[in-house]
Amino acid sequence: MSGVQQRQVENDEDGMRLDRWFAHHFPQLGFGRLQKLIRNGEVKVDKAKVTTSTRLAPGQTVRIPPIDDPDVVKPIKLNEADAQFLRDLIIYEDDDIYVFNKPHGLAVQGGSGTKRHMDGLLKSLPNKKGEAPRLVHRLDRDTSGCLVVAKTKAAASHFGTVFRSRSARKIYWAVVAGNPHPQQGEISCFLARQSTADGEQMVVVKNGTPGAQHSMSYYSTTDTASRRFAWVTLKPVTGRTHQLRVHMAQLGTPIIGDPRYFNIENWQGAPGLSEGLHLHARRIAIPLRSGKRLDISAPLPPHMRASFETLGFDPDRYDVSGDPEDGA
Repeated sequence: MSGVQQRQVENDEDGMRLDRWFAHHFPQLGFGRLQKLIRNGEVKVDKAKVTTSTRLAPGQTVRIPPIDDPDVVKPIKLNEADAQFLRDLIIYEDDDIYVFNKPHGLAVQGGSGTKRHMDGLLKSLPNKKGEAPRLVHRLDRDTSGCLVVAKTKAAASHFGTVFRSRSARKIYWAVVAGNPHPQQGEISCFLARQSTADGEQMVVVKNGTPGAQHSMSYYSTTDTASRRFAWVTLKPVTGRTHQLRVHMAQLGTPIIGDPRYFNIENWQGAPGLSEGLHLHARRIAIPLRSGKRLDISAPLPPHMRASFETLGFDPDRYDVSGDPEDGA
């Protein structure tokens, strides 16, 4: 870029910090260099001196000094492939949120050895202020289905409160080994993270055990395939790590394809049964900031749909009915 530029602040940039504004319009201009330009008086707003934390208002004019290094000012090109990948996952969108149908096998956040995850991919869908969407709840890597992501800080604050207060109602579908007895009921126990022979896992412990947290879920048998398999609808009340997976294992009917908690020795599958965890966040109902209530469902992932067909389960005929706020 050569010569001084004068740019007006747009209406949707009201209240944006100056450093954020530069990060959006000139993403490769480092923060340190921006600070130096500001200290030297080369960056001004309406001809007045500023700091990096100056808040902008619509209609103001930002003076951008000559910056001749193309490597510094060349805008970062967003990864369009990642952006399109995410767009293809959207099952609901408004001004506040996305609801994605998260694929089986895709981590929500990064960790040791995890380079591709939802939190990183979301940077390819910045909002008008250049901010990446924010996660407001989580799903396990191998759990597919409804994942709510906030587009703005204000929306993230609202939906964070929704999930913490348990105002979000969630329904999961699972295929389990065996048939639950009784066919429907409540599972309530205390869970704690402990080291086991199979690595760190969530285990059922007594109340009062260090790190113990109460967990509760409702379950209902939707359909069965002989005595060997069942399609179960699950409604978690609490939101502990691996809660539904541990609860179904505790009931004696672990979820098919669970690498951590499947605990039936010498178990034989069935021809045509898919690999992978058979747990899907099928439906979620949440209060929106408008006061309305969103109730959205996510289609089954390919591996679960294939297993449903093998076992004779019909997701279109026996879909969830009624209010997800009901008990079980």
